[in-house]
Amino acid sequence: MLLEAIYHRPKHNWSYAYDEKTVHIRIRTKKDDVQKVEAIVGDKYAWDTTMETVEMSVFASDKLFDYWEAAVVPPFRRLRYAFRLSSGGATWILTEKEFTETLPDNPNTFFDFPFLNPVDVFDPPAWVKDAVFYQIFPERFANGDKSIDPADVQPWGGKPEQGNFFGGDLQGVIDHLDYLSELGINAVYFTPVFEAPTNHKYDTRDYMKVDPHFGTNEKLKELVDECHARGIRVLLDAVFNHAGRTFPPFVDALENGEKSQYADWFHVREWPLDVVDGIPTYDAFAFERHMPKLNTEHPDVQKYLLDVARYWIEEIGIDGWRLDVANEVDHEFWRKFRHTVKGANPEAYILGEIWHDSLAWLQGDQFDAVMNYPFTNAVLDFFAYQTIDAKGFADAIGTQLANYSQQVTETAFNLLDSHDTPRLLTLCGDEVGAMQLAALFKLTYPGAPCIYYGDEVGINGGADPDCRKTMVWEPEEQNQLLLKFYRQTIALRLAHPALRSADIRFLAAESGSGTLVYERRSGDERIVIAINARAEAAALRAPVGGGSWQSLVKGGDRQTAGGGGSLELHLPGYGYAILKQV
Repeated sequence: MLLEAIYHRPKHNWSYAYDEKTVHIRIRTKKDDVQKVEAIVGDKYAWDTTMETVEMSVFASDKLFDYWEAAVVPPFRRLRYAFRLSSGGATWILTEKEFTETLPDNPNTFFDFPFLNPVDVFDPPAWVKDAVFYQIFPERFANGDKSIDPADVQPWGGKPEQGNFFGGDLQGVIDHLDYLSELGINAVYFTPVFEAPTNHKYDTRDYMKVDPHFGTNEKLKELVDECHARGIRVLLDAVFNHAGRTFPPFVDALENGEKSQYADWFHVREWPLDVVDGIPTYDAFAFERHMPKLNTEHPDVQKYLLDVARYWIEEIGIDGWRLDVANEVDHEFWRKFRHTVKGANPEAYILGEIWHDSLAWLQGDQFDAVMNYPFTNAVLDFFAYQTIDAKGFADAIGTQLANYSQQVTETAFNLLDSHDTPRLLTLCGDEVGAMQLAALFKLTYPGAPCIYYGDEVGINGGADPDCRKTMVWEPEEQNQLLLKFYRQTIALRLAHPALRSADIRFLAAESGSGTLVYERRSGDERIVIAINARAEAAALRAPVGGGSWQSLVKGGDRQTAGGGGSLELHLPGYGYAILKQV
């Protein structure tokens, strides 16, 4: 037993309150090195009468480690605990102090979960667990009101450029809400809709006003109400890291310099505000002169932005915020933001744009979730780029599952492309089969999947601005088979709790292989998904433990596990099977 590989630390993702009664405890061991792990738990003030042994199980594995977990209900909301690890003839006890070969009589050296305070429980909105998001770039989705088109609007379907406009607006979205409902969408994320000079609107001029080329505040309220009538939640994009060059306080600072009443609203290194050798004399998003960074430590800036956050929830009725460049804003502002937003609507979803490890923002005091780009990268590496094999993919997913608490996994925002990346179909080399399998995994994985507008009808495109093409509405120009696949797969997700649960286990993921088998469970429901992520046909075995299995894909036959409790499957290139135990 390699003791150096064993790790546990109280709090964070290693011991945390899952709900107001339950504590999850985790420990890491070297992969395939430990046969059994038990948690020895009890109340620190009544150890002799409450001490019990709880068996732990492996809930995730990666290239180097196994991760074990147990759910414990402390009788008095306090928990003192140690670990017993067994392998072969060796047994070790891990306490907070040390490894020992025998269990100490006194639990004072054990790990401690002091008290399960309900206010400390990280409790993201429950509705997100069942959400299927659809991301809309408003300027490119649909033109429903030509009377508010920009003066230089281009014909719908033209080539997207950095600075051109096609006239997409909020009325266009309203006109196509039935399409979203038929697709199975129950949540929509809009990129910015507030007044700004660009087509992307990430350079805000007025945070309290819908851009006139999109509509009005009243039109947005109509859109939100129409969405709610169909059971669709609405998420808006908050660009609070930076404003735009036409933002009135920044204009004032440009005109009046250090004497501006808004001088401290920005991070200015040198006056006057200027750009020297391509670098602004003030902090900005990247080095973009048109996007000056806001000083969110300033009380007036805080009040302005928090009033904005509250207004759109209370007056317009939106269901949450996506936060742009969230990791460059100070943590204290986000804590105040959460307090404000949850005060306006406790069920509002707070989603941060962070591309890397995000544990510091996911402790229950800031965000509910982040855009899960590490998940994105793993899926693309296996299905699109095909640079890793099935084992490498399963290992990457195992790391993701271990990095965060179960609540985070259940409400993570899982995407494969967006307005910031090339389109999924393009990333897959325009191979529809590979794209379908990437989407299939996303739609059968824990968390909230998000579909970028038009992916479902076969829109492709490289990096910005090519990924921001206009939506294709003519049925004859849509990939109808792909659209049918999305509708059917979303319907499966919504119909089967197992496909939305946090319980996922890889049954087959071998080195050098492009085939994958994984299991999803919820209560008594068991579903197995088998995938051949390569172009060549493949035979694979799914070790399911016996029983009878019914295909959930239309036209599928009933199968019975053979010898050894395995299903023998033959899948064509980019083929898949979805089986439910019956």
